[in-house]
Amino acid sequence: MSIIWILISFTYLSYLHGACIIFILSIASVNFLFVKIFARTKYFSFVFWIFNIFFLLCNRVYEGYSFYMIGQRWAYLDNFRGTFRWHICFNFVVLRMISFGYDYHWAHRDSHFDHKKHIQRCDICKSGKTCYQSLQERGVQNDKFSFMTYLSYLVYAPLYLAGPIVSFNAFASQLDVPQNNLSARDIAWYGLRWVFSLLLMELMTHLFYYNAFAISGMWKELHPMDVFIIGYGVLIFMWLKFFLIWRYFRFWSLICGIEVPENMPRCINNCYNLETFWKNWHASYNKWLVRYLYIPLGGTRRKLLNVWVVFTFVAIWHDLEWKLLSWAWLTCLFFIPEMILKSAVNAFQVESTHGEFVVRELSAVAGAITITCLMVANLVGFVIGPSGISWLISQFLNREGLPVLAGMLLTFYVGTKLMFHIHDAKQSSS
Repeated sequence: MSIIWILISFTYLSYLHGACIIFILSIASVNFLFVKIFARTKYFSFVFWIFNIFFLLCNRVYEGYSFYMIGQRWAYLDNFRGTFRWHICFNFVVLRMISFGYDYHWAHRDSHFDHKKHIQRCDICKSGKTCYQSLQERGVQNDKFSFMTYLSYLVYAPLYLAGPIVSFNAFASQLDVPQNNLSARDIAWYGLRWVFSLLLMELMTHLFYYNAFAISGMWKELHPMDVFIIGYGVLIFMWLKFFLIWRYFRFWSLICGIEVPENMPRCINNCYNLETFWKNWHASYNKWLVRYLYIPLGGTRRKLLNVWVVFTFVAIWHDLEWKLLSWAWLTCLFFIPEMILKSAVNAFQVESTHGEFVVRELSAVAGAITITCLMVANLVGFVIGPSGISWLISQFLNREGLPVLAGMLLTFYVGTKLMFHIHDAKQSSS
């Protein structure tokens, strides 16, 4: 099965990258040897991260390298680099290389995953099927950690360009036993819903000009209310764009029998805190970060410190740009009061109806502020850049902007209360 997928994927890669397959195979092979040699050593995690971040940065700095760097006789291969810059999507390959390394490293240690307890709590596993967490945590047999399976995992065609991200354990365990959680009818309906979403994107592209205003810089000449509408519209457009990309590749993977996490399980308009937003935006990447970075760093015991490391890595992983680092550090700053507030709420024992009402109202206010901060962080990271922060603040803290800011917070407050009611309705129905 692995050989078949390698042949399919390399046909795909030869079109995308041409002669640059040499670079991809070289880095992947070096990583495989590194894991096999050092996986059982004491300092594996530290050296392994340095090793992979080094390649991640070098790929960007040298723009995917050139064959003439190897020697003049190889320079002619630079004319056959394919249709797509290989080092852009190689960021996803780096995540898979880290996943393979850690899963192999943990395969030689005692597992803390209690499968029996998990089945008692998991509705999917209770029904006789196998959920993604179970596939990921149970591990696979040693013979699955072969070079062929590793290579088919790295260049698996349906997920190669953009994900969603699947762990090595979950991928390897489905090669011989394809997923059975979704029937052919479910997969067909999933694809049809994707077509409807594509039609919605076409309508937005032709009828709404949020991105045109943002890219051209014309938003600087507009009223604060218009800036708010355009900023919110850009985020909705961005959400739908990634929704289409990730669901297309997940649909392709499901057809091939490999189930991967859903990247957009919840709409952006149904997230009122940062933790919920990140769990439901690039959800598969969030699962990856929690498993391979957040938990090894200490998890919730060092949460205030860990978020800085995690989001800095996320920014560097996306690209080497100051605006992305600004976005990451702004997000961390906004995370801190949310974490403190959550800890305070959990510690506060509500014993009366009045107390529940106060906590709920304060949570709604906090949700409105969080949504506003989330908008600012994403606009800085993906639209206006760090230099636009002072301009954005000045626009909303003047005579014209303050009423707009108040109306925006009130709107988000009402929206957060609505999200609470939706959550309560789901809880009561289940």
